[in-house]
Amino acid sequence: MISSQKSMAALASFSLLRNYSTTGRIVSSVRTSAYPSSINFLTPNPSRRYLCRASATHDEQAAAKAAAIDADNGAPTIFDKIISKEIPSTIVYEDDKVLAFKDVNPQAPVHVLVIPKFRDGLTQLGKAEQRHGEILGQLLYASRIVAEKEGILEGFRVVINSGPSACQSVYHLHLHVLGGRQMQWPPG
Repeated sequence: MISSQKSMAALASFSLLRNYSTTGRIVSSVRTSAYPSSINFLTPNPSRRYLCRASATHDEQAAAKAAAIDADNGAPTIFDKIISKEIPSTIVYEDDKVLAFKDVNPQAPVHVLVIPKFRDGLTQLGKAEQRHGEILGQLLYASRIVAEKEGILEGFRVVINSGPSACQSVYHLHLHVLGGRQMQWPPG
């Protein structure tokens, strides 16, 4: 019963967020809660107001599922726009095949994304083929260079999210280089 209630609450939170983002009229009151990174939403129906909590986790999962729908359509990603310098970024390392830049939403004191300059069908690690072996090695080596440049060579983590269940939100293979604080285990 409790699991069913949690599922219903999660579905309601996602529905409220989705509806609000498309119409802007669903939520009449928003308050912060005692839970970090969560928001309480009250529905506008004056006779019955339902409280739903939407956490960053649900939002991340929804974004990942939405991004997966258009994953392999070949359209330029935000990373393609960063590579072409249409979108500014703080570049940490660049060579002819790899670009590394600071994440705009850092999850650690050092959080750098390392991407291949040419996707070549490599939208996620789960789609890697033998022909991608060289670029995969270059991405890992570039991660080591980034760690050295950022002063975290003594301890850092490299994370690759692959697919919607791993909350991948940009379908252009990318590695997260994280450090500058104690990394906990297990992650996620």
